[in-house]
Amino acid sequence: MARYEELGETLSRPETLADLDSWRALSRERAELEPIALAYGAYQKKQRERDAALAEAEKETGEMRELLLDEALACKGELAAMEGQLRVLLLPKDRNDERGCTLEIRAGAGGEEAALFAYDLYRMYQSYCEKHRFGWEVVDLNETELGGMKEAIVNIDGKGAYARLKYESGVHRVQRVPETESQGRIHTSTVTVAVLPEAEDVDVKLDDKDVRVDLFRSSGAGGQKVNKTETAIRLTHFPTGIVVTCQDERSQLKNKEKAYRVLRSRLYDYYNSRAASAEAANRKSLVGTGDRSERIRTYNFPQSRITDHRIGLSLHNLQSFLAGDLDEMIAALARADTERRLAQSADNE
Repeated sequence: MARYEELGETLSRPETLADLDSWRALSRERAELEPIALAYGAYQKKQRERDAALAEAEKETGEMRELLLDEALACKGELAAMEGQLRVLLLPKDRNDERGCTLEIRAGAGGEEAALFAYDLYRMYQSYCEKHRFGWEVVDLNETELGGMKEAIVNIDGKGAYARLKYESGVHRVQRVPETESQGRIHTSTVTVAVLPEAEDVDVKLDDKDVRVDLFRSSGAGGQKVNKTETAIRLTHFPTGIVVTCQDERSQLKNKEKAYRVLRSRLYDYYNSRAASAEAANRKSLVGTGDRSERIRTYNFPQSRITDHRIGLSLHNLQSFLAGDLDEMIAALARADTERRLAQSADNE
């Protein structure tokens, strides 16, 4: 609260406007503190109401005294709820939450059935992004002849896209009867999903001499969409061994721009994951450890059920879920994450 008020005074001074970059930084900091400051202001006001009611009750007798004590008791209940809200607001923010992200989907175990399900997930996330007005920019899409896909890489633009989709990283398992199955047996296949926060130029130092750029001709499933000129781009980052391919655009320049954007996101994730590995080894989060080999969710078609194994939640709306109605699941995962962090904060206290 003291910092919030200090920033208000600083921003009101004419000399602060002289340095526009500094003014923007201070304005951003104050905006981030505002929800906490407003909540704390309301909390202080309710404390004063409680104290005033108790002070008046000391002077009164009979029915008036009882009314004032009831008022103080009601204030006490409201204060407890407000304190809970403040604890949530004071939890450390994930600095990546407001960013866009890179979504990577890859078919896992299960052959063509896994490839078909990978494409189902691709369409599911695309529909979800359309509903929330997030930008959807395909970097690479490796389709199969039977209508599935081996891999897709997509850049998703929009404030808060990473905060909404970050819980989707992990192994997604499907249980259903494939169209090619004559005996009606249920098959189990897997698809891996990775969600990486978009990296800004200041986040990752990328030296051109560390990256090899290869050009090749684009190709699609069964030789379709073949480009006779070398417009596809492959980037190889020597220090980490990370390889990024982009062949979605007909323009070599656009493919290169998209590929570099994905490479930055992967490097940002790579270096941040290494820095956090010691902490991750000591605890297992309710919403996943970040280990992408984890099975996080099962999609059971015979029962029209989706089960998220991290929080034990099952929904029975498979078709609408695959149509992009993910909000209920994502909200539950976010709540579980908040509850875990609150418990951890209380333990630290």
